Amino acid sequence: MSETTPQPDDLVFMMGQYPATIRGDRLYVDSHLWLQPVEGVYRVGFTAYSVRLLQDVYFLNWNIDPGTTLVRKQEIGEIESSKAVSTLYAPCAGQLVRFNERVAADPTPINTDNYDTGWLYELRTDAPLLSPAQYLAVLEAGWEQTQRLIKGQMNE
Repeated sequence: MSETTPQPDDLVFMMGQYPATIRGDRLYVDSHLWLQPVEGVYRVGFTAYSVRLLQDVYFLNWNIDPGTTLVRKQEIGEIESSKAVSTLYAPCAGQLVRFNERVAADPTPINTDNYDTGWLYELRTDAPLLSPAQYLAVLEAGWEQTQRLIKGQMNE
């Protein structure tokens, strides 16, 4: 996974020996997605934390269309990585505006440039979102449980 050059307002969460950058120029949800305001909508992508847990993403499929009104936790697609096949859910209520066609055709940027060209879709929402510091607190609160899950998967 490629990390972009840290900016002064970025935060870092240490996943054991691996740093996961939390970009200071966006907002977050507890399902490990970032939301960056862009021209009246939010561009949505996986955080460095989620990319590290997924590892190599190699397939992405959407089962809704642009313009769909979403409810929080609505199933919207599926992602396949070297770790697992996972269902993707809406991070919050809103309207899906458009997908990033580049990653739909080739999800490599999710692995190599998750905070820039690896974004997933654009969403219009007024749902409450987390600041970088609030998201860091979510990671810190859940890290012990995440480590137990990772160790359990390695022992299967």
